[in-house]
Parts: sequence; structure tokens; C-alpha cells
Amino acid sequence: MRSRYSAYAVHDAEYLYNTSAPAMRRHLTKPSILHWAKSNHWVKLEIVRATVNMVEFKAYYLDNKLQARVHHEVSIFVQQNGTWLYEDGSYT
Repeated sequence: MRSRYSAYAVHDAEYLYNTSAPAMRRHLTKPSILHWAKSNHWVKLEIVRATVNMVEFKAYYLDNKLQARVHHEVSIFVQQNGTWLYEDGSYT
């Protein structure tokens, strides 16, 4: 999770796409990932709780109007070929 947050902060759409599970990739494009990453200034990541394949987190950021925002999500990860991939998330 921390590596994906860092990838958003440095606008690494390639990494974010490649660390998404194949089923999730069907709904993503690298340009759309890059747009979301660049539209915000990422400030801080807070891990709320985690299990083997789940991470609840809060990502603090400033939107393009410099309004403070919080993205609160419970993410599910799946391991494939020894690599953890983002499978799905629900927002709270």
C-alpha cells in the first residue's frame, strides 16, 4: 500500500497499473491514473488497520483548488506469482 501511495505522489501511472490485479486493469487506463495522481497534491498516508490481504487507509491530499481532502478506503489485495496486487477497494 505504501508503495502505491508513493507512486501516486510521484505520478508513476505505470507502477500503479502494473500493481493492479488483471480484473481491475480492465477498468483502468494509464492516462486516467496519471490524471488522478496529478490532479492532487498528496500530503500524508495513514494506515488505519491491516490484515494479510486488506489495508484500511486514509490518504490526505490537496485537490486542484487547494482544498484539504481525505481519501478513506478499505483495499483488498491478492497475491499472484509472489506479487501483491490491488484487487478492489471500497470507500468510506
